Amino acid sequence: MAVAHWLVLFVTVIVVSNMRDVNGALPAATLEAIAKANANGPYIGIVIPNLFEMGPLLNSSSYSAAEIIDFSGRRFRFGTVEERKVILVMTGLGVINAAITTQLLLSFFNVEGVIHYGIAGNANPDLHIGDVAIPQYWAHTGLWNWQRYGQGPEDELALESSGDYTRTLGYLRFANYTTNVTGCASHDNLLNNIWYQPEEVFPVTGTPEERQHEFWVPVGSTYFAVAKKLEGLKLESCVNATTCLNYTPSVSTVERGVSASIYLDNSAYRSFIYDKFNVSPVDMESTSVALICYQQNTSFIAIRALSDLAGGGSAESNEADTFVNLASDNAVTVVVEFIKQLSSSTL
Repeated sequence: MAVAHWLVLFVTVIVVSNMRDVNGALPAATLEAIAKANANGPYIGIVIPNLFEMGPLLNSSSYSAAEIIDFSGRRFRFGTVEERKVILVMTGLGVINAAITTQLLLSFFNVEGVIHYGIAGNANPDLHIGDVAIPQYWAHTGLWNWQRYGQGPEDELALESSGDYTRTLGYLRFANYTTNVTGCASHDNLLNNIWYQPEEVFPVTGTPEERQHEFWVPVGSTYFAVAKKLEGLKLESCVNATTCLNYTPSVSTVERGVSASIYLDNSAYRSFIYDKFNVSPVDMESTSVALICYQQNTSFIAIRALSDLAGGGSAESNEADTFVNLASDNAVTVVVEFIKQLSSSTL
């Protein structure tokens, strides 16, 4: 049945390709290569933000490379990790690139699940540089309703009554972060308040054009159970012979991570989102991958190695560029171990 299914798909793709060539879309040869690759699936999709994070996996003895298919500005690398069939793809920086790439991966290829990995900033004071955090939930913290000056928590937001926006998730009050103010009991800020908003989602299991809302997007339950088996795994602590951490990094499963197209290097905001949302890794892509997988009903997990304490302020050296390679290596180590566990799992 599987062979028959992909034979039908192959024929359909070739027919459609003849129409698409006229419009300058994917050429017939590319669609043929996609159909042939899919006949050899299913694959685990491994979605990676940048080349420096992909490099350690490409160079790993656990990875064996096969063919490459290029289209839509993306390169889809086929191979195996620990003999499990995979497709590697680099997204580029930020939530939009991550979403586009993940949707292309799931729309064109026979993918059974998605592993996303990379480096991240850390908001959790109980974790440290070099540690790998695997959250159970992800949220996009870059969708806001910016409230008009003069209004406050008791005032309804613009378009709230129509269901477009909500006050349920809480807000950031800029006046709380004013400095160098003396001689007054209270103060204000023209930037007022921003209210965090859930994403509109349209799952394949739902009805088209009937929106749902999600803020905390769960990873796959089976994948998270496998990740729990990696708790406490010891990781590399040295960048080179002269630069080492004074502790041994390890793997932790955590409750929450957040993403936005913002490079977070501000300790006040780091403390705010930790206190408000109990988050650990903060990055620029994971929630986009999570949202696409959630809507496409595809298993997903994100594995993020901590390269810095977002915004600084710790006694240990804290510059991301010092530990980026260590963090990337540790992330890949955990990805490989995760795939080993997934392949042997009886869950």
